[in-house]
Amino acid sequence: MEVERFPTTGVPTTGVPRIGVAVIVIREGRVLVGRRRSASHGHATWQFPGGHLEWGESIAQCAIREVAEETGLAVTVIGYGPYTNDIFVDAGKHYVTLFVLASSIDGAPEVREPEKCAEWQWCMWDALPTPRFLSIDHLLEIGYRPPGVV
Repeated sequence: MEVERFPTTGVPTTGVPRIGVAVIVIREGRVLVGRRRSASHGHATWQFPGGHLEWGESIAQCAIREVAEETGLAVTVIGYGPYTNDIFVDAGKHYVTLFVLASSIDGAPEVREPEKCAEWQWCMWDALPTPRFLSIDHLLEIGYRPPGVV
């Protein structure tokens, strides 16, 4: 039996999709985005804080942990957004990304993982920088807008 492969890269299409949790951190009507540094996929694109859901972890626990690890900010989960189905063809990766809404009332985001993120910025929703990580593009394609953003 022949393995099906992505046409552009030859990477096998078999495997299990991963679950990503992306946190839309809101403060004073703006959202937090970081510019990725990644050897695997999405290098130099802008993303929300987040990462992989770990075994036994709730989605809220993952969101709080990832934001703290990446930015040093404490957040409160205030709701849940939609999900996106993200296939990174060139990298041979498939993620289902769950979006979490969180608030942060104080503190400046720090680059805590410089090998993964170059910088953090607070942005208006309608002025998110480009290029954007695939999951954010998919979120915008469905017309999603978090409550309380400018």
